[in-house]
Amino acid sequence: MADLKALFEQAAQDVHALAERPDNDTLLRLYALYKQGSEGDVSGPKPGFFDFVGTAKYEAWAKLKGTAQDEAMQKYVDLVKKLAA
Repeated sequence: MADLKALFEQAAQDVHALAERPDNDTLLRLYALYKQGSEGDVSGPKPGFFDFVGTAKYEAWAKLKGTAQDEAMQKYVDLVKKLAA
């Protein structure tokens, strides 16, 4: 677990150094996997109707409800490695 957490934290730093900015769908996937891996299931109220970005992020994270934090961390690390390749 400690190794996975270290890889996860490194991937969180590496994502800022990507050569290209990922498309919006990929950014939402990265956000959702990071939140699920670091905090677990979505919490808090859903953002208001006119907060389009906040709503999209909330919904992307909510789709991962029930996913184990370790699994989300691993998927995040794998996605960042794929984007960096």
